[in-house]
Formats: sequence, C-alpha cells, structure tokens
Amino acid sequence: MFNSLTGIITGKFPKQIFLDTNGVEWDLCVPDSNLDMLPPLGNEAKIYTWLQHTDQLMTLYGFASADERTVFLDLLKVDGVGPKGAVKIMSSVSSSRLMDVLEKGDLEMLEKIPGVGKKTAGKMMLTLKGKLKLRDNTGDVIRVTAASPYADLVLSLASMGYDKKLVEQKVAQLVEVLTSESDFASKSQKEREDIIFRRAIVELS
Repeated sequence: MFNSLTGIITGKFPKQIFLDTNGVEWDLCVPDSNLDMLPPLGNEAKIYTWLQHTDQLMTLYGFASADERTVFLDLLKVDGVGPKGAVKIMSSVSSSRLMDVLEKGDLEMLEKIPGVGKKTAGKMMLTLKGKLKLRDNTGDVIRVTAASPYADLVLSLASMGYDKKLVEQKVAQLVEVLTSESDFASKSQKEREDIIFRRAIVELS
C-alpha cells in the first residue's frame, strides 16, 4: 500500500519519528539504529514504510532504506518475532553486525542481543543464517562487515564525518574492483588499505 514517504522530519524520539508531508504529519515506528541514518530535524527525508493493520491497531513502520526494511521483513519470518520485536532487535544491533553474527553462527553473541534470548536465537539462526543480505543501490551485496579486514578502514572514514553506510558501500565496491588487479593483490594489507582510503575519500567527497 505504501512504499515510502518523503517529507520534513518534525520529531525524532526513541523508536519514533514524525514526518510532515504537505501538512499531514505521520507518526512512524523506526528502529533506533535507523534514526542515526536519517537527516536531522527540519530536513527532508525519504522513509521506506511497512504498514501493520489488524482489528485492534494500525501501525506504520519506517526505515532509512529499502535494505533496512528488508532486514525487518526477514526478521518477521522468524517464528515468535513480531514487528515490535523486530524493531527492538534492530534498535540494539546494526543490520551489518546482525548479518555478521548470523554468518559466523555465533549463537552465544546472538543470545546477548536485547530482545532475542536463547530460544529466539536458535530460531533466528535456523531461519536466517545464509539468507540475510544487505545490498547497496546497485543491487550488489555489501561485503564489508565487522569481520572484514577493511572494517577498521570503514570506521576511520566514518569518524571523518562520512555516512557509515555510504562508506561501507564505497569500500565494498572499491575492494571488488581493485581485487581483480594483479598489482593490487600483490601489495601488503597496509598498502591496500592506503590505496582504498585515498580512493574512497576522492569518490565520497
């Protein structure tokens, strides 16, 4: 019914955002991790949506990207995880970190995520391991996770003020392109990081 809403952010609160679209102010439930991805108060934003409509209530959920919404919908496939539970999980851990934990099969770490617990962690591992994917705007799977050898490089660029998600996407793209070059593959890890760092700054600026 709704794919997205574009308007001015008029309120930001824990797990909630207000968005004004030509005089209509929407109240959306948004994971805390997504709040940081959205522009500051008073700025225009595009928020991807999902509507929950039951006999008792109607709740509109919002996400900073279609990718984040897909993670939310994937979480709903887990038996026992409802919309509120999925938002709580996404508020406690970034989507890239969640994917990394699932891919490594780290059940102990998964159990520590607020809103999960031992029983739900097992169901999440069974349902989502190997299936949860993050994609950039071109459709390519984002490969830079917390376990990536370039994770520190991503953090360094993000600390300079660049959007972390854009940095992850850019570094992943550069790694994919440069890895196919023989001279790049022959360089040390430090030299490869320096090359990617310089290229990323140029292309992000």
